[in-house]
Amino acid sequence: MNQRRDRDEETIWERFPLKRGFDLMLTITCLPIILPVVALVALALSVLHGRPILFTQQRPGLDGRPFTLYKFRTMTNVCDAEGQLLPDTQRLTRFGKFMRSTSLDELPELLNVLKGDMSLVGPRPLLMEYLAHYSPEQQRRHLVPPGLTGWAQVNGRNSASWHHRFLLDLWYVEHCSLWLDCRILLMTPWKVLKREGIMHPDDPSWEGNFKGAPSDHTPQ
Repeated sequence: MNQRRDRDEETIWERFPLKRGFDLMLTITCLPIILPVVALVALALSVLHGRPILFTQQRPGLDGRPFTLYKFRTMTNVCDAEGQLLPDTQRLTRFGKFMRSTSLDELPELLNVLKGDMSLVGPRPLLMEYLAHYSPEQQRRHLVPPGLTGWAQVNGRNSASWHHRFLLDLWYVEHCSLWLDCRILLMTPWKVLKREGIMHPDDPSWEGNFKGAPSDHTPQ
């Protein structure tokens, strides 16, 4: 297992400088198109949700190192009579659901890409507390930078089971390349437009309640 991990790390780091340059070139090229959309969404959020318009949270990045993730806020801060926040399903607004279904809430993560916290393509960054529940095999998803989109996102997104999502993430780690990144980036707009697998069918605010998932040494 250690020999396999060492080989993976060497391969990823050999590719990473080229991958990083690709991320910067594509992100900077698309900024003139994306910034007006970001401004419109920010204005709508300030009117409908108030401030702050950004949601920030610590997430695990490359090698599991924490970084601050930026997203547009999709929920209000409405509290009950005792000052406690209402459940997520009650605070998620109609506009928030629209942003999630169209992935507009993810646009601020481009700042994470520019900073080097994330890549355009990679396993989605989950919650820090999930790290304690990963198997050694599942930890390997952090051998590559987390991404705005990924192989799991174009093959089921949140509708896929945890087991299947981890297999897809590990498959990406095994096959990471600029060609695969380009393929995933070309597939992503179509998946977003079709709104496939956006939210868990039983909970519109679902991000998962991961308590450990089965491991499989042969991702598929």
